[in-house]
Amino acid sequence: MEIDSWHRKSLLGLEELSADEIGCILKQASVFKREISSPDEQSRYLKGKRIVNLFLEPSTRTRIAFEIAAKSLCADVISISGKSSSLTKGETLKDTAMNIKALGADAIVVRHSSAGSPLFLSKTIDVPIINAGDGAHEHPSQALLDIFTLQENLGSVAGKKITILGDILFSRVARSNLWGLTKLGAEVTLAGPSTLVPKQFEGMGARVSHDLRDSLADADAVMLLRIQHERQSSSHFPSLAEYTTMFGLNMARSQWLKPDTLILHPGPINRGVEIDSELADSPRAVILDQVKNGIAVRMAILYLCATTEND
Repeated sequence: MEIDSWHRKSLLGLEELSADEIGCILKQASVFKREISSPDEQSRYLKGKRIVNLFLEPSTRTRIAFEIAAKSLCADVISISGKSSSLTKGETLKDTAMNIKALGADAIVVRHSSAGSPLFLSKTIDVPIINAGDGAHEHPSQALLDIFTLQENLGSVAGKKITILGDILFSRVARSNLWGLTKLGAEVTLAGPSTLVPKQFEGMGARVSHDLRDSLADADAVMLLRIQHERQSSSHFPSLAEYTTMFGLNMARSQWLKPDTLILHPGPINRGVEIDSELADSPRAVILDQVKNGIAVRMAILYLCATTEND
């Protein structure tokens, strides 16, 4: 299989990737999606490889999708959670990773609460490191599957207007999507209360709006984000009820959208807070498509990183 412009061993974030590198991952994901849709085909590209999922924060979709992706490529998969690791006994992240390498890991998928943890590991051990979310920094695989889903429905994101609405300040998903979408030519609007969407994001190439109607009016797609209480050190708005009143997407406000505007959400969804159930389950929502596409995208990431010699 042709790898095109991919020459990296690790995937740490989308900020460091070029548009060609992002396109390479998406192209491989398209190939794998066609393969996994055929029951007569099985991808054996990682047969004999050992993939370790080191998830030190809670996860459902990302962890399971990486497990399914690795198994779909015929790799052996070992999953480790924070509570079941020696980190609870005082072992450092460096020592944990070095021991995992000594046990024969061919790649480590890591989720950690501290920003920069995957980068630290990539400089510490000579094993491909895949960032599955590091604090409020980046979540590259989520952004890649979001972009993949947008491309499936829009044909291309170049020139499209994408609004990301919600808790931007503490969202690694928003940051990765902003880097990826703008590099592929999309126009990104970050929307929400001023305490959660500071003007500093304009320096990253986004348009910032605190007016919900304005941010929805001409959007080709809207991505909703939950309020991330676990990352907030203080209250950034009076209450969830007030946030919903001001910025929640409900049926009435959906009339501000164009008829064909897509609705996305990386999950988990707080129904009735950032989005009403009727909208989350509506035909214009591609939320479950995002989940399904996460397998093919993560297959592409694992394949490219685990079979590339250079970094």
